[in-house]
Amino acid sequence: MDQKSLYERLGGYDGITAFANDLLPRLQGDSQLGRFWQNRGDDGIAREKQLLIDYISASAGGPLLYTGRDMLTSHKGMKISESDWSVFLGHAGDTFTALAVPAQECYDVVAFVLSLKDDIVEA
Repeated sequence: MDQKSLYERLGGYDGITAFANDLLPRLQGDSQLGRFWQNRGDDGIAREKQLLIDYISASAGGPLLYTGRDMLTSHKGMKISESDWSVFLGHAGDTFTALAVPAQECYDVVAFVLSLKDDIVEA
């Protein structure tokens, strides 16, 4: 049986872009998490969104090359707490629901995201 990559199952580049387009405004507008984007210019936010798309795409088996920093380096010093992490996961779940992402793909993405937690949460 030819198993499709997670990248393909998420809808490829367009599906992952839709995910980023839905998730990032939720995070930026959140009363707890918005502080991470408070002093960022539009260009920096646009670059961050493209890096997120590239990272998810590359990590899910897609053809994109991620050229950004690793998760530990890019989140070091941000003082992301357990509470921040929980709020983030809630927004990711809301994005999955809004985009009607199938359960198996949700599980696969969540498992991958949880594997990154130790490199992101530091406070």
